[in-house]
Amino acid sequence: MSASALSARCSQSRSWVDSAVRLIGADTRRSADTHLLRYPLPSSWTKNVDVSLYLKDETTHITGSLKHRLARSLFLYGLCNGWIDENTTVIEASSGSTAVSEAYFAALLGLPFIAVMPASTSATKIALIESQGGRCHFVTESTQMYAEAQRLAAETGGHYLDQFTNAERATDWRGNNNIAESIFEQLGEETHPVPEWIVVGAGTGGTSATIGRYIRYRCHDTRLCVVDPENSAFFPSYASGGADVVTGVSSRIEGIGRPRVEPSFLPHVVDRMLSVPDAASVAAAHHVSRVLGRRVGPSTGTNIWGAFELLAEMAAEGRSGSVVTLLADSGDRYADTYFCDEWLTSQGLDPSASADVLAEFERSGRWPRSSAPRDSGPSDVRNSHSAANAKKPR
Repeated sequence: MSASALSARCSQSRSWVDSAVRLIGADTRRSADTHLLRYPLPSSWTKNVDVSLYLKDETTHITGSLKHRLARSLFLYGLCNGWIDENTTVIEASSGSTAVSEAYFAALLGLPFIAVMPASTSATKIALIESQGGRCHFVTESTQMYAEAQRLAAETGGHYLDQFTNAERATDWRGNNNIAESIFEQLGEETHPVPEWIVVGAGTGGTSATIGRYIRYRCHDTRLCVVDPENSAFFPSYASGGADVVTGVSSRIEGIGRPRVEPSFLPHVVDRMLSVPDAASVAAAHHVSRVLGRRVGPSTGTNIWGAFELLAEMAAEGRSGSVVTLLADSGDRYADTYFCDEWLTSQGLDPSASADVLAEFERSGRWPRSSAPRDSGPSDVRNSHSAANAKKPR
């Protein structure tokens, strides 16, 4: 290609990219910020201790989950780095909410989107991705997703978004209405505008990286707690200091937990980690769904379990303050899994003992020393206080 022809092609692509960035910006402006809900803690014990719990409701994004923010950032990152143009096939390794949101943005820009996922992915998730215009490409094992996504990108001349590597670098953690900035702005007129804790799970690690960096950038006293489900590599890696931990088993809590430590997970911005049994995550999702009058997803249950534990600690020590966590996605996506008794039984998940813990917390504000059910699943994580409770020195 001659120099003049190459220059003309670059000019045409630049014009398309400028238009694409404006389209995404317009979509952002049309979307009101997500709500910050105050969770109704019982007056039976909060009248004696001044603590509050807030839920950042990410289910109100147009694609229904926290991953809408990540997908928007990944597309802008690819566009502004010159990796995505009007002829690009966009590819991701995801069977969940990230792929749903990415399919939305690909359709907004008129680009083909392929989600690489295990053949065992639920029909509900496949339908959600396809409803946004995406195409699903299947592999036998989840460990094959990364390499297959890279292969497809090379084969099509496309771009692999690679959420697990790029999540922490694609998000503007200093501001620009990221989730951390939004939380602190919305808390501005509350009794405790600077929370004691923000509690999040880790899937890519991007959300915890964004919030942890922002806390330090703004010099807040807030601490960041990351909650992790069974079978995930993040907690044992954090506890041991080894970045090469591999569990070889997939998480049963969709949206969070990974069998390896993903590049976007930044442990040094995390102040504490809690390992939460899967049955406890399910019990908490059911509990909060009843309180709010609408279903929330299982990763929200993991978040709530950790937030309740921290609130109980604050109450026991007589410390005032607020805790913030996320409603990551709607539980309506999981009607045939986490809200189905037959499915829970097939997975060996019995939330009844954990439900008793939650009922006692609501009644008294207290949290037992050993709160996990005796049979907590294949990885046998049984105590979210001692061996499964890691803190970094401050």
